[in-house]
Amino acid sequence: QVQLVESGGGLVQAGGSRRLSCAASGRTFSAYAMGWFRQAPGKEREFVAAISRNDNTLYTDSVKGRFTISRDNAKNTVYLQMNSLKPEDTAVYYCASKLSFNRDYVRSSADSYDYWGQGTQVTVSS
Repeated sequence: QVQLVESGGGLVQAGGSRRLSCAASGRTFSAYAMGWFRQAPGKEREFVAAISRNDNTLYTDSVKGRFTISRDNAKNTVYLQMNSLKPEDTAVYYCASKLSFNRDYVRSSADSYDYWGQGTQVTVSS
């Protein structure tokens, strides 16, 4: 079982930046594809970004050019660097993991992921 713990959320002004971290338990972090999702009040959970075992990345259109997903296998951590934040980025951000034998595996569907963190709130003020 993998445990995921997100951190780095908080209140930020529009145009500002924030880096989210997701620390994973266990010694096989490098065997997992990772993803970030978010859920705003009254809305469905939506895909934000994903990264494969060999660092292929995928982004939803609304964050392309502003957000960057990365991973540090030595630290069992995946990051989401968020720049040029907008009020519409306000949401609870969740990280998720998927054990993958395919090093190129990267998916945007929430159903593709096996483990989820508890989430961290990001609020962007206008």
